Amino acid sequence: MTHKEIAQAFSNGKFEVTFPYLADNIEWIVAGREHFKGREKVIDNCTKTAEYFKTVTTDFKINNIIEENQIVVINGTAEFLKDEKRLAFISACDVYEFNSSNKLEKITSYCIE
Repeated sequence: MTHKEIAQAFSNGKFEVTFPYLADNIEWIVAGREHFKGREKVIDNCTKTAEYFKTVTTDFKINNIIEENQIVVINGTAEFLKDEKRLAFISACDVYEFNSSNKLEKITSYCIE
């Protein structure tokens, strides 16, 4: 997968396909909320998040993708519905940083509800 494809999959909640591309020392920072350090902790959070996604209807929309060198930036929205009621609507921007081995080493997520 390309950097762009990895970032798109992660932003769209398709975490599992990105696992082979995570660096051992990856960090995932959800600005102002959470900070996950290490491959195991990131995968654990992805798994928990994916389980939640199975309980709701999700609508992810990507508005822009910017890619330069080892960085991909994606902004878009996510809507979460249950029984046709909106639970949340989030505008987000994710910054993906890849290392020289083409492994994802840092994700910084900015989310506004």
